[in-house]
Amino acid sequence: MTITIFLGSLLGAMAIGMPIAYALLLCGVALMIHLDLFDAQIVAQNLINGADSFPLMAVPFFMLAGEIMNTGGLAKRIVNLAMAMVGHIRGGLGYVTILAATVMASLSGSAVADAAALATLLVPMMVAAGHDRNRSAGLVSASAIIAPIIPPSIGFVIYGVAGNVSVTKLFLAGIFPGILLAVGLCGAWWHVSRKENLAPPPRRSLREVLAILREGVWALMLPVIIIVGLKFGVFTPTEAAVVAAVYSLFVAVCVYREMSVADIYPALLGAAKTTSVVMFLVAAALVSSWLITVANLPGMVTDLLEPLMGNQTLLLLAMMALVVAIGTAMDMTPTILILTPILVPVCKQAGIDPVYFGVLFIINNAIGLITPPVGTVLNVVCGVSKVSMEGVIKGVWPFMLVQLVVLFLLTLFPSLVMVPAAWLSH
Repeated sequence: MTITIFLGSLLGAMAIGMPIAYALLLCGVALMIHLDLFDAQIVAQNLINGADSFPLMAVPFFMLAGEIMNTGGLAKRIVNLAMAMVGHIRGGLGYVTILAATVMASLSGSAVADAAALATLLVPMMVAAGHDRNRSAGLVSASAIIAPIIPPSIGFVIYGVAGNVSVTKLFLAGIFPGILLAVGLCGAWWHVSRKENLAPPPRRSLREVLAILREGVWALMLPVIIIVGLKFGVFTPTEAAVVAAVYSLFVAVCVYREMSVADIYPALLGAAKTTSVVMFLVAAALVSSWLITVANLPGMVTDLLEPLMGNQTLLLLAMMALVVAIGTAMDMTPTILILTPILVPVCKQAGIDPVYFGVLFIINNAIGLITPPVGTVLNVVCGVSKVSMEGVIKGVWPFMLVQLVVLFLLTLFPSLVMVPAAWLSH
């Protein structure tokens, strides 16, 4: 009965068009009434405590770093560098997209920000070179979702806070799986582009490559600073977010000089608007999270999954299938906030490392950003590149299929996640 009330109130509120943050609050209140615990003061206290978290301070600073990266010329330099390195290969613009997305992922941590920047810069270039517009938009969409997996990742921050899991360990564990996704996309692009008989642009001279590298090295230093700082304990993930924002601002204003003082306010405003949405979601989710714990929903879910508890692989596959289904209808942040307090206790009871599960969970949620009908990244790419939703869905499916295969392999072989993570942690 408790699970029915939880799902019924949440899905019912969403079905009538209520914003998800309010739906989460309504869900929490419904559970409180069912448990005969309703007290408006408890709702208010949990709402305030939900946003009162030091790790969550990373969110606005990573958002700001992403805004500055797109406005201040860092994204453009990364694309230019990728073009100089692999643009001359057959189908080179596709590899440029994947390489640029992987590097940009280590700067912003936001799939939506990367999708907007990549679609603006690369879809017109790919179409002008003769590539299919739908396929180009699909590749940009699939490449952009590497951002929530390679650190700094806003998704890992939210999952770490909601599940009480080390954000630093999550960051380090996400590096190799993110690279695997990029390699998988390269293979998929090679397969779909080999039918195209397009002449690639000429190879850049060594002098040109070195000049572009010299100009782009300031942008490339940011992921190095963050990863080295986290590995050696120089700063926490929250402090890394501040470093990213300040460093990006310094490079954009003082080095590249593409961002004036007047441009800082719109960047701050954009980051603040996005942050306010995320933080209200997190705060509202803590009300539901507290009631989920009080009502012992994780225990009920564990009982339902009891036949699979003895086999970690089957349990993970079942949970991943659940997240894939939910990801088609719900955005990434609310999915993380709703499912984390339910699934993490189940994983712990089954002996599954919550860091390992977190990596699979965030990859799965990231793929949800390119699955219709919600597909936030698909909507961004459609708007920026002037492609219909039907067209971008047609273009993205071969790349999404490869990413699902990578997720399946990571589920079957946990060492692909945990061995590199252990090496990076030491």
